[in-house]
Amino acid sequence: MGTPPIYGLYACLVPLILYSFFGTSRQLSIGPVAVTAILVMSGVSQIATPFTPEFVNLVIFSGLLIGVLQIIMSVLRMGFLVNLISQPVISGFISAAAIIIIISQLNGLLGIPIPDFEYIHQRLWYAILHIYDVHWVTLGICLISIITMLVIKKWNKSFPGALFVLIIATILTIVFDLKNLGVAVIEDVPRGLPSFSIPEMKYDTLVALIPSVLTVTFIGYVGSIGIAKSLEMKNRDHTINPNQELFALGIAKIVGAFFQAIPSSGSYSRSAINDEAGGKTTISSIITVVMVIISLLFLTSFFYYIPKAVLAAIILVSVFGLINYNEAKHLLALRRREFIVMVITFFGTLIFGVERGIFIGVLLSYVFLQYYSSRPHVAELVNIPGTNYYRNINRFPEATQSDKYLIIRFDDQLYFANTSYFKDSILRFIEQRSENPDFLILDTTNIHDIDSTGLHVLEDIHQYLEESKIQLLISGTIGPVRDFLKRSGFTDTFGTQYYFMNITDAVRYTEDKTQIRNTFRAAVQYNQKRSFLE
Repeated sequence: MGTPPIYGLYACLVPLILYSFFGTSRQLSIGPVAVTAILVMSGVSQIATPFTPEFVNLVIFSGLLIGVLQIIMSVLRMGFLVNLISQPVISGFISAAAIIIIISQLNGLLGIPIPDFEYIHQRLWYAILHIYDVHWVTLGICLISIITMLVIKKWNKSFPGALFVLIIATILTIVFDLKNLGVAVIEDVPRGLPSFSIPEMKYDTLVALIPSVLTVTFIGYVGSIGIAKSLEMKNRDHTINPNQELFALGIAKIVGAFFQAIPSSGSYSRSAINDEAGGKTTISSIITVVMVIISLLFLTSFFYYIPKAVLAAIILVSVFGLINYNEAKHLLALRRREFIVMVITFFGTLIFGVERGIFIGVLLSYVFLQYYSSRPHVAELVNIPGTNYYRNINRFPEATQSDKYLIIRFDDQLYFANTSYFKDSILRFIEQRSENPDFLILDTTNIHDIDSTGLHVLEDIHQYLEESKIQLLISGTIGPVRDFLKRSGFTDTFGTQYYFMNITDAVRYTEDKTQIRNTFRAAVQYNQKRSFLE
């Protein structure tokens, strides 16, 4: 996130206490999270230099703004907005963020001071050009730490491998005086608890931070609620309230900002450890706070010799799992357009930065959504012999098709974006018949909404069918749509006798009308013949 490590500990105090009182998840643990960190870093680094007092103040101010926005969303009951970001966008962004975090740790891995470039590829290229300047002791510590943590994780997931490696590496650094060999260490960490302070707030700064604040607000909430929901499904001992979660996360950030806490979100790794350790209530979070307080009061002197290479190793091991290869393979096999969204979000984030990458992914998702919604599935239904079921003729070509009626099912809401396609589809089905049917049955079971444009097109179709001597029948209309058609006056013009509960009733009506019509025609022909003979 671009702040000294002590601020990470501060973020595990007041925010965690407040969430334990106001949150609805019993196992969710909040604190600094890799994805949130890279988002904040990306936004704030455009205004100030990382690790400077100004930068730290802006990060804390960002947390305050994010908290305020989340409180407002909670009051307005806007928890549903989490659904506006699709899973492929989140997966693509998180995978790209993992790559960005990995590259950002190259200085800790290689022991090379790498400048803060605007784009991540510049940082990577700089490391490649200076590969001969690698500090081999630092690289060795980092690689051995990574391998050790992976082995421990495979052996026993509940064993605190990162803590074990950190302690051993710190001891070895002290014993062999690795600091004098060029191994970078944390050095002085302030002792004591954070004091109350008000972040410096300026209007110009607020405006400049808005893009990253909006991004972190949504992405942080999406991640937190996703973790909370997964723990809810696993344990089934509590219920998650999305709007209350917004309030809890917001109040934790707001109050935490006045105690020097950087922005915090739900952490998957910490929450998983908490759950695996048997945490059943938010008391486990309070115990975590107590342990952090003890560390801040009595253990900070031991932090001096922690090698930065070990911290880089811990971060690298944590984010390796964020690169979601399996999700990409799954989407490629399941639905290509979502795979495309994920891939473009991934590369957009890497090339253009996190905010633009997410925006590209969200925009592309809605372009695909509008495209497919403007061309929904439309099917001609036919009767399956010996049953009252009516199914798509393309799936049941052996089913019975009537010359007297045509059944059309439209599988989406009828609104401005797809009305032309709706009308063209109906006309195309009619034109495909060698002779116009006497009835057109419109199955509206899957039309869950109609707007004013859809109403006008429905009226146009009704008028066209009347002029073509085709009677329109409507079946399966749901209550809200039926109410809308009634309010609009369409029902009175159309006639309630042409509404039916299901296709079977509508078909029976066509058969009765056809029989009556045939009887009438036969009677007319008989009378005409009799008059002629007389």
